[in-house]
Amino acid sequence: MLAWRVSARARLVLAMVVMLPVVALPVRALPGHALPVRALPTTALSASVLAVSGALPGATSAHAWLADTEAPARWSWPTSSRVVLRPWEAPATDYGPGHRGLDVPAGPGTPVTAPSDGTVAFAGQVGGRPVVTIDHGGGLVSTLDPVLPSVSAGTLVRRGDPVGTVGSGHCPVAEPCVHLGARVDGRYVDPLPLLSRPAWPVLLPESQARG
Repeated sequence: MLAWRVSARARLVLAMVVMLPVVALPVRALPGHALPVRALPTTALSASVLAVSGALPGATSAHAWLADTEAPARWSWPTSSRVVLRPWEAPATDYGPGHRGLDVPAGPGTPVTAPSDGTVAFAGQVGGRPVVTIDHGGGLVSTLDPVLPSVSAGTLVRRGDPVGTVGSGHCPVAEPCVHLGARVDGRYVDPLPLLSRPAWPVLLPESQARG
């Protein structure tokens, strides 16, 4: 009789597991499990995923911001490139290590443009690096660095307007870049959901690469 009871309980647990909805957490939100940026979702998440993963630092706040606002236009990329050198890496805590934004390849002097309409909130040095910060309203702020500003605080900008040129100080000299960050209500979030679809570099076999 005991064996039958255990077996019945096991069957009940198995049935409950099978009936549970499967929720796929975005791996980018899990500390220490960064994936190549191509594996990150760029479309709106379902309500169930938002509910589960919203508790993770910066996990889906950009998605939630898009859902809570009046369907704003996608951000434009800060340069003509849509390739991501280094993606968002969510920190375990607000002050923990991570990568609070994404890096786009861009050489020194490359023009940098505003990702969306807004007001320049800051243009100057932060920690020895030139930074431009734009307030887009609704609690959404973008940060661009290292960018030598051609605008000043209080300047109204439109999507695609030039705001400066790429400086130095964020990426290695061998891989110059511009760093794009996004904050919602003061908290850094993954900017990728706000952008149009990225382009992926094509890696050729060494024989073809040599021509």
